[in-house]
Amino acid sequence: METYHFLRHLNLVNKHRWFVFCNSIKLGIPLRGFLHDLSKYSPKEFITSAKYYKGTSSPVLEERKNNNMYSTICVHHVKKNKHHFEYRIDYYRGGLVLIAMPYKYALEYVADVIAASKAYNGKNYSNEMPYNYFVARKEKYLMHNATKEFITICLYIYKKEGFAGLKKSITKKLYNECLSHYKVTEIIQLN
Repeated sequence: METYHFLRHLNLVNKHRWFVFCNSIKLGIPLRGFLHDLSKYSPKEFITSAKYYKGTSSPVLEERKNNNMYSTICVHHVKKNKHHFEYRIDYYRGGLVLIAMPYKYALEYVADVIAASKAYNGKNYSNEMPYNYFVARKEKYLMHNATKEFITICLYIYKKEGFAGLKKSITKKLYNECLSHYKVTEIIQLN
C-alpha cells in the first residue's frame, strides 16, 4: 500500500511559500511572493507530491525515479508558473527557442532558490547554499544566458552580502545590464 504524506507535504509547501514571500518583500516584488507556486495546491500537483514526499528533496525527483524519469508534477508546475525557465522554451523547426525571463520572474526565481535551500536544509542552511546549488546545475539548464547570468550574479551577491546587496534599484540595473549582452531570444539547434 502506498503512503501519502498530505500534512507533511502541505507543511513543507506552506513553509517554502512563506520563505519566498519574505524573500520577495526584501527584493521589492511582494506580489510575486504572494502568488508564488499556488499551483502546488492543485490536486494535479498536490496529490502526486504527497505520494513522493521525502522532506529533504523535491517530490519531482522521487517521481522521476519511479516513473521512467518523467514527472507529471513538473510538467504541470512549469506550465503554470512563469518564474521557471522551462516556461520560456519553445520548439521551432528543429530548434529550441529560449527567451529571456522578464525581470520580476527572474527575481522571483532568485527568491525561490533561496527559499528552497532554507526549506530543505533547515538549521544547516547558510547563505552560500543557494549560490552553490544553482552554479552546480546551471550549465545543464536550458535557460536563456541573460537570465542565467542575472540569477548567478544575484545569488553571488546574496552569498556575500545577503539581501542588503539586492535592493530593487541594484537588481533592476543589473538585470538591464545582463540583458544588454544578449539577443532577447536564443536558438539551440537540435538537428
